[in-house]
Amino acid sequence: MRMTQLFVRTLRDAPADAEVASHRLLVRAGYVRRAAPGIYTWLPLGLKVLGKVEQIVREEMNAIGAQEVRFPALLPREPYEATNRWTEYGPNLFRLQDRRGTDMLLGPTHEEMFTLLVKDLFSSYKDLPVTLYQIQTKYRDEARPRAGILRGREFVMKDSYSFDVTDEGLETSYRNHRDAYIRIFDRLGLEYVIVQADSGAMGGSASEEFLAVTAVGEDTFVRSPGGYAANVEAVTTVVPEAIPLDGLPESHVEDTPSTPTIETLVDHLNERFPRDDRPWTAADTLKNVLVMLRHPDGSTEPLAIGVPGDREVDAKRLETQVSPAEVEPFDEAAFRQHPGLVKGYIGPGSLGTESGTGIRYLLDPRVVPGTRWVTGANQPGHHVLDLVAGRDFTADGTIEAAEVRAGDPAPDGSGPLELARGMEMGHIFQLGRKYAEALGLQVQGEDGKLATITMGSYGVGVSRAVAAVIEGSHDELGIVWPKELAPYDVHVVLAGKDDVTSAGAEQVVADLETAGIEVLFDDRPKVSPGVKFKDAELLGMPTIVVVGRGYVDGLVEVKDRASGERRDVAVADLVGYLTTP
Repeated sequence: MRMTQLFVRTLRDAPADAEVASHRLLVRAGYVRRAAPGIYTWLPLGLKVLGKVEQIVREEMNAIGAQEVRFPALLPREPYEATNRWTEYGPNLFRLQDRRGTDMLLGPTHEEMFTLLVKDLFSSYKDLPVTLYQIQTKYRDEARPRAGILRGREFVMKDSYSFDVTDEGLETSYRNHRDAYIRIFDRLGLEYVIVQADSGAMGGSASEEFLAVTAVGEDTFVRSPGGYAANVEAVTTVVPEAIPLDGLPESHVEDTPSTPTIETLVDHLNERFPRDDRPWTAADTLKNVLVMLRHPDGSTEPLAIGVPGDREVDAKRLETQVSPAEVEPFDEAAFRQHPGLVKGYIGPGSLGTESGTGIRYLLDPRVVPGTRWVTGANQPGHHVLDLVAGRDFTADGTIEAAEVRAGDPAPDGSGPLELARGMEMGHIFQLGRKYAEALGLQVQGEDGKLATITMGSYGVGVSRAVAAVIEGSHDELGIVWPKELAPYDVHVVLAGKDDVTSAGAEQVVADLETAGIEVLFDDRPKVSPGVKFKDAELLGMPTIVVVGRGYVDGLVEVKDRASGERRDVAVADLVGYLTTP
């Protein structure tokens, strides 16, 4: 491919809305072009890379016996109505009507369609197990699309589904997919970690995520020295032992004026009510956080969460726990609707479904019976001290919504946790029978009775893998593609204008292509060598070959894009040099 013919335009400046390296470089290098917020056109170079990612995924899926199908992106409402996801997806779903007024949607994911396809064609245990997959465009109406193709409203995904009669069969299918994913991400050259994950709206039992380790990732995950790893939403709190209630001091309400925050409260406690053993800290206080839940049917519900005062409520952990409801602020209008709450001094006595406010109250698991707290007395300017959980107050349940911090103990006892950032590249679920039961997927079992099929669901972010690779493989000059994904193997730069050098470059390109090496040839006659070199660095092919002044001496310069190493190589030896492992 010649640069004089390639449909590309490199840019000096990054787009104004680019927040991450992959977004900046993909646009600057002419791999993608923005069509609308969260929607991108794939240009020839980008499409070649995307195709190579798809091929890696396809090869590894085929290797475990999965069979490829292709569903439409435009889908009917009824299957999603049957599983309640027409409602649960809420505003994230692209909904439309055809000319007859029939409700349709653009597919965000295809569990329902795969389930119905197998139901339509298979009826006996003898037909199973089977695994089907597709590589298809998906649509989700992200409220805030960002980071280019990393978080768009249209994206390419591989989703596969296993269908087994027994739970043991599902476990085998799950392991096969897990091993295939390891091979996929190894081939993509990603630094990744496999973490325990929350199943969320997908349901099911076992769930793991494959996260590309990157500082710009949207997910926080934890790991321990002993090997524990989990998405922060899936981390469970190590619950302390309950404390005997006998002999604990009685609770007492104290005047604490002008202390609506944890910080002001702690300062006041240390000044007016000093402890004998140590100073008061935020960890001695119980903070009651109010939010409003908006359910998929549009109804709202207030929720109160009690957490130790030295921790914040983690929005993503909370959203996972209350899904499919969405979390909204508890604003001034909500306070007016609940006059029994005293803002800044809310305490357990005013919370709970059995209280005067009737607001559901959930506690952090650390708030075990016998623990003593300072918390709001639900009176202006007053707090209650020595309020004992299990004696003076109870809640409607517990919730894993408090932030996870570095140094927290791992749930499996494998040591203190450290936090890192990652980008979700793959997610595997043991769905079980949720969708099969909702859609009536049964087959005749070996005993002659009807058996409900058990399913697994397995996704890979194909288009976002292109960006994820760049996030882990770029420098200040541009993209650094791994060999397996690069649009071309070699970028040949003609750095001279005389006829001998030009003819020599043409011959170098011909020799490389004859040897099966894919070449991008910068043959632009009116572009300076400096600009050509910058474009070659920006585009990121693994090897750059410069045909310039040294050609008259039978030499070309070969640069390894990743290491930056330059070497003069004899033209006669070039093919052998580039093809020798």
